[in-house]
Amino acid sequence: MPGSRWGSFVADAEAAHLLHEVGNPAHRCRVEHDGATLLVHLSGEDGDGWTALAVDRATRRWAVGQARTQREAATRAVDLLREQGANGSGE
Repeated sequence: MPGSRWGSFVADAEAAHLLHEVGNPAHRCRVEHDGATLLVHLSGEDGDGWTALAVDRATRRWAVGQARTQREAATRAVDLLREQGANGSGE
C-alpha cells in the first residue's frame, strides 16, 4: 500500500515460539511444522478467533481454516489440505 509502513511481529519474552505484533500483544502468530506440513496460526487483531494456514511441504498445496479456537482452526486447515491431496486437487 502506498504510504503505509509495514509492521513486524516479534518473539514473546515468555514464549519464544510465539510471536506478537509490535504494540499489539493480543495479535499473535505461531508457526509449527513436521516432516510433511507447515502450519501457521494467526489470531484475530484483538486476539479473538484464529486463522490457520496449512501448507504441504512437498507440493506447496495449501488450505485455510478459521474458527474460534486455535486448535479448531488448525484442524480444519489440515483436514482440508488432506482432502485436497486425496482428491488430487490443489490451489
